[in-house]
Amino acid sequence: MAGAGNVLPMPVRTGSVIEICEVGPRDGFQIEKRFIPTERKIEIVNGLIDAGLKKIQVTSFVSPRAVPQLADAAEVLAGIEKKPGVILTALVPNARGAERAAETQLDIMGLFCSASEAHSRKNVNASIDETLARFPPVVEIARAAGKRVQGGVATAFGCPFEGDVPPQSVVRIARFYRDLGIVDLNLGDTTGMATPTTVRAVLAALREAVPEMKVTLHFHNTRGVGLANVMVGLSEGVYRYDSSIGGLGGCPFAAGATGNICTEDLVYLLEESGYETGVDLERLIDVAKRTEAVLGHELPGQVMKAGPRLTRHGVDAVSTAAG
Repeated sequence: MAGAGNVLPMPVRTGSVIEICEVGPRDGFQIEKRFIPTERKIEIVNGLIDAGLKKIQVTSFVSPRAVPQLADAAEVLAGIEKKPGVILTALVPNARGAERAAETQLDIMGLFCSASEAHSRKNVNASIDETLARFPPVVEIARAAGKRVQGGVATAFGCPFEGDVPPQSVVRIARFYRDLGIVDLNLGDTTGMATPTTVRAVLAALREAVPEMKVTLHFHNTRGVGLANVMVGLSEGVYRYDSSIGGLGGCPFAAGATGNICTEDLVYLLEESGYETGVDLERLIDVAKRTEAVLGHELPGQVMKAGPRLTRHGVDAVSTAAG
């Protein structure tokens, strides 16, 4: 008899509820060079909640010197009007960050470790082993404060410095998280190197080694296949996805990093494919446009520009060709 890790994946059935975690306030804002006022960040997060998003990665408790844009992490969390059922998450790289996060209304502390040595040293100035060694104290602090912990793997589908990342490098980190009692696993496509083939390969390796892990897929759209990879994830039985308002995003410590898959585009794709998201697309588009205005530059999201498929336009809105 085959073991649990050898069971074939079951595709996610249409009609199923897909969990979307909005990461724009962290992954998107961190790369903006102009400081976004704290009150504007809070307004955007509250708008996302009002649009129906139930899980939001609000910020990161990294060193303010490393990412000045997120220096107001505690202040932003304090200003959010959290509704029942809403889950707030943040990245927490070390014990010092965990102690700050423990005092907030945060629900989940997110750990992250690169599967690539080169990216790890560039991103957190530490090797993979050194990074993993920082995590047990963070888990202790989180649990003492009643917070859940999620384990993240950056460059899970490829590294801009090293190229292909073997699936076993991802498995190694996932096993470390599992041994800490963590079952939530986030796979980060840091610079949009994921393809349908690499997504299937990594998920297959994880099913074999750590079938108990609950996977979230975090795709970037750097090469235009982010939503195609979502469809592959659905076919592989993954229910949980990260996305970013307006398509914001990008790692400031990785060459070639561009935006995450766009939340409005993802919601549109899922709803049109027969899945449920619980998100009001029209309200979400409004938040995307407000975010664009706050940032002062165009965002790459497409549905925010075109509207849903059945959006009607007056016939006089389009010029008639000359006879």
